[in-house]
Amino acid sequence: MADTRECEQCGAVFAPRREHARFCSARCRVTWNRQNASDLPAEAGTLDWSITAMRETTDRLLRASGWHRPHGFALISEAVWWVTMVDATFVRYQPDAYQNVLAAHSATERRVIERTFGGLRYVRNRMGYYEDHADFINPPDSDCGPGGGPVASWTWRPLPEPGLASLPARGQEWEMTRYRAYQAQLAGRPVGESFGRAAAFLQLAADSSLSLS
Repeated sequence: MADTRECEQCGAVFAPRREHARFCSARCRVTWNRQNASDLPAEAGTLDWSITAMRETTDRLLRASGWHRPHGFALISEAVWWVTMVDATFVRYQPDAYQNVLAAHSATERRVIERTFGGLRYVRNRMGYYEDHADFINPPDSDCGPGGGPVASWTWRPLPEPGLASLPARGQEWEMTRYRAYQAQLAGRPVGESFGRAAAFLQLAADSSLSLS
């Protein structure tokens, strides 16, 4: 039963193909959205301040320079939390706006965006719990001292495959998908590139959700 869940609209038991899937079909998703349209103003307010907090954090990261490793690690962890939290909120409560913005990109761009969020979810799930911050992040030494220079230029380290034996089969599948996304899109690249792309996409999704409300 760990690999199934109940559709929030019709109650049917289904095997989710996506981690955050709530409905057994597109029909149920559309019906639920129409029936719960009155709840959108409160959700929009929550998304509004969440987007603001995320942008403030990612903008601060993109501007930060000369920070020592502990402070840089903390800032990156905060940015990971805000980006993945806002992303999950959109996927759950504003799926139409999210998918519309994603569909407006080319197939190559969609793959890059999806892998970026998948990789950041992997970081969220494991950094500080199963791996140390330094296992994920490579701050270059500079004249400013260890870890100095722009935090946005620090890079994500390549990682070995994780041990997932404690997770159920579908959980292992989802976590391996996140791991592969991390290796394909984040590893070896600057952290600022990942956060800049993610924040820009989520801002577009926020603008789209307002136009749909």
